Amino acid sequence: MEQKIFLCATCNQPEDRCQCVKYCVLCHSDYDVRMVADGLYYCADCREACDYKVQD
Repeated sequence: MEQKIFLCATCNQPEDRCQCVKYCVLCHSDYDVRMVADGLYYCADCREACDYKVQD
């Protein structure tokens, strides 16, 4: 099964090519932010609290 690539909600690029300013959309932290399936960035604490998974 092919894995779906997460795309940034702002620039429509995958995380490794996204040039947007990266910060958590919930708490506005810029520490350890990663993109999740909705195309937005979340810090590790918010991802854990919301049970969001990053793309491997």
